[in-house]
Amino acid sequence: MKKIIALILTLVLVGSLLAACGENNTATEAPKATEAPEATEAPATPDEADGDYAYVLGKGTLVVGITDFAPMDFKDDNGEWIGFDADLAKEFGKYLGVDVVFTEIKWASKVLELDGKTIDCVWNGMTLTDEVKEAMSTSVPYCKNEQVVIVKADVAEQYKTAEDCKGLKFAVEQGSAGKSMAEENGFEFTEVKDQATALMEVAAGTSDAAVIDSSMAAAMVGKGTDYENLVVAVTLNSEEYGVGFRKGSNLTEMFNTFFAAALADGTVEEIAELYSIEGMIIK
Repeated sequence: MKKIIALILTLVLVGSLLAACGENNTATEAPKATEAPEATEAPATPDEADGDYAYVLGKGTLVVGITDFAPMDFKDDNGEWIGFDADLAKEFGKYLGVDVVFTEIKWASKVLELDGKTIDCVWNGMTLTDEVKEAMSTSVPYCKNEQVVIVKADVAEQYKTAEDCKGLKFAVEQGSAGKSMAEENGFEFTEVKDQATALMEVAAGTSDAAVIDSSMAAAMVGKGTDYENLVVAVTLNSEEYGVGFRKGSNLTEMFNTFFAAALADGTVEEIAELYSIEGMIIK
């Protein structure tokens, strides 16, 4: 009996030892590899991420497309761009936190310049025509305007209506509202670089008349101006000015917010009085 019990104990002990060895020899399961994180997407460029505002903020400038167009945009004696639009654009630049750069453009190419990002907005006494609204994102209207016929003072009495003007040879700015009015009224015309050139054509006698903005006429023709021998003969229409940004631009709404605040705090009126156009401001 003692031998049997000893044998049983021996077998139990051996079994325990074998079990322990089996446990110790079991291959440890390799830890699961941590899954590699997905590749982080490249950061979006400013204009992709937050629209035109981030784009101009990133480069530090708002490039404004203009022409020589007193009293909205013209150069002072030091060659600096001034005028109602130029001064207000500088205030908008401060609001955005960027510098404002003015670039002269061919008016007929304004949409191409804008879409090609050589400029960031068109701000130059731009009439809000259906064509402009189709091609750009446009701001609230900020100024009233009219297209007017300019002739020499000594013949002005002969021209009271658009019909009276149909025998005249006109100069009009390329791609302008003035050109559209000339076409609408059936005038014979030649396209020139800008409205200032159109006035020069009439003063020189190479054109009989010009169609320009009333805002420019108020500053440039008649008594006390550079063209005292020219006058407004006929008013052709009434219209409104706005600022043009790229389609879908978030700068449009930022301008609208800025303009409302600038009206409220008197900034707009102060600048308008400086250039004698306070009666044109849309409040």
